Amino acid sequence: MRLSKNIVQIISTFFYIGYLPLIPGTFGSLAGLILFCFIKDSSGLSVLVTIVLLILGFLSCGKIERLYNIKDPRFVVCDEVCGMFISLLFLPFYNTAVFITAFFVFRLFDTLKPYPASKFQKLKGSLGIMSDDIIAGLYTNIVIQIVFRIISFKVS
Repeated sequence: MRLSKNIVQIISTFFYIGYLPLIPGTFGSLAGLILFCFIKDSSGLSVLVTIVLLILGFLSCGKIERLYNIKDPRFVVCDEVCGMFISLLFLPFYNTAVFITAFFVFRLFDTLKPYPASKFQKLKGSLGIMSDDIIAGLYTNIVIQIVFRIISFKVS
């Protein structure tokens, strides 16, 4: 699938959110969280949107890296949106505490890049841009699943 430069820019910056100053990755994560809130009640739709975002991310990130000749540009935030979606999939329940916890845990994992995220990030193109956030999202999801299942088990 060929995407024009404008479409690639819109997708990779997640509708230009990546151009917000100072902390574009955090803004991208927040955008992913907000979007997920609108579809959280439909697991099928949540999975579908996650898959579509991942496909679009893989199609656009490598191209934007080549267009600007910058390794993993700061303004590319669709990877954070995807990572946030992965962080929130299939959680046992959703409430404000879950969303806030998932957001901060994801940002922590995305910043620290625990193994193997740090290795994958060194790759070129879409795989390098997307994979560390996918891994951070998976780690976040596992942590949130465990923590909130333990909390709900103790409460009941």
